[in-house]
Amino acid sequence: MSPAVEHLRLRRGPLLITSLLAVTGGALVYLAPLAAVWRTAWPYAMLFAALGAAQLGTVARVLVRPTSRRVLLAAAAALAFLVVWVLTRGNPVLPGPSPWMPADSVIGFVDYVCAGLQVIGVAGFGTVWVLGAVAASRGPDGHASGRPRLRRVAGALAVAPVTLVVLLGGFVGFSGASDGLAGAGFPGDTVAPRHLPAGQRSTVEYCRIDGVPLAMDIYTPPAGAAVPGRIAPVAMYIHGGGLVLGDRKLSGLGASLSNHQAALFTPLRERLNANGYLVASIDYRLTPAAGWPAPLEDAKCAVRFLRTHAADLGVDPSRIGVWGASGGGWLSSLLGLTGRQGGPGPYAGQSSAVQAVVDMFGPTDLNDFADAPPFIRFLLWAGIGSSEATRQSASPINYITDQAPPFLILHGALDEDVAPRQSVRFAERLRTAGVQAELVEVAGTGHTLATPGQQPSTQQVTDMVVDFFLATL
Repeated sequence: MSPAVEHLRLRRGPLLITSLLAVTGGALVYLAPLAAVWRTAWPYAMLFAALGAAQLGTVARVLVRPTSRRVLLAAAAALAFLVVWVLTRGNPVLPGPSPWMPADSVIGFVDYVCAGLQVIGVAGFGTVWVLGAVAASRGPDGHASGRPRLRRVAGALAVAPVTLVVLLGGFVGFSGASDGLAGAGFPGDTVAPRHLPAGQRSTVEYCRIDGVPLAMDIYTPPAGAAVPGRIAPVAMYIHGGGLVLGDRKLSGLGASLSNHQAALFTPLRERLNANGYLVASIDYRLTPAAGWPAPLEDAKCAVRFLRTHAADLGVDPSRIGVWGASGGGWLSSLLGLTGRQGGPGPYAGQSSAVQAVVDMFGPTDLNDFADAPPFIRFLLWAGIGSSEATRQSASPINYITDQAPPFLILHGALDEDVAPRQSVRFAERLRTAGVQAELVEVAGTGHTLATPGQQPSTQQVTDMVVDFFLATL
């Protein structure tokens, strides 16, 4: 590179600004959960901190004085990030737990968004450099031909769609990665699962699979709620979000994406606690950040954890029920039908089986989504993929045996995200196999059980679920 080209002064045009925005947004995405990365894999945290400093530093230098050399350095910093991303994703070349799980604990594809922003930055920087070099080769008048103002307006209009994509991607990525700043599924101050205070919520680490710590909120019944002579049963809640979105928290972005209200989590938790039940709510590894069947493996590990620590928690290991809505209902059904098969992770000596399942409008046949809305089909593609065989292997309807526990299935009659026919066929197959299964179609509601005016009402649905657990556990 000649000295003239190396130090060529470039214009702060729309393409350069968009490229700077892209790499800045990408850097902020992987820097946001740095504290959680430090707790799980401190070498990666140090590497991310160094990459972030390099990227933000080159961005600042380009903004102060945009030259060809500085633009190339910014492109090199973004390329260095992409190399690290490739080496640590999928089947990682570098050792240790995935450094992306903290960022992906609320939205399971945040690291892909982060990498996409860096790709846009590299492409933009390369284009700016080439255009600058071409202009320089034309001599002093290289930038002066034509109508500069009109040309700048045309350039801005051409780059505008990319800029919008960058801003949207940066917002989605940073929002997901920064929910709680430490990663939604990575608790900081957890406690041991013993001597937990009555009537309060405590957070424990229930499993660590592939180096990834997983959080469980335990809601103990209030003092005096337990039935005399009976050890407390357990009702475990699995949040929704299509396996791609959400977390167990009750506030923040993850909570809104999980839509706990649709699953009646708060009223059910209060009623179950009042009846002497211990309620557990879990995080699990989201897809596509973790490949299928990671979420199901985590749910099975949570059941084994509860059995392992039954004496510490004061619960009956032979009476564990599970409920969830949408993606949580899907996992709950699979857990009920495949829990006897166990799964990887700790506590291998314990069973993953549950004794009762409440499935709230969960999908049961993943090859029956042709008429679903585009966003739902996108979530299914992102979380499971497009393979018919893979979707069949992840469909609860294909695992029904006469060994299944009792099921209560609730589905909104107006549900357009998961067609009610899926629950109808599922209930019929369960009954045909000799499994106790009750299906309740809720009129006046869609992909939720919390619509005013629905029939049965929200209160009646809550009563049904509580009565079901009381009867089966």
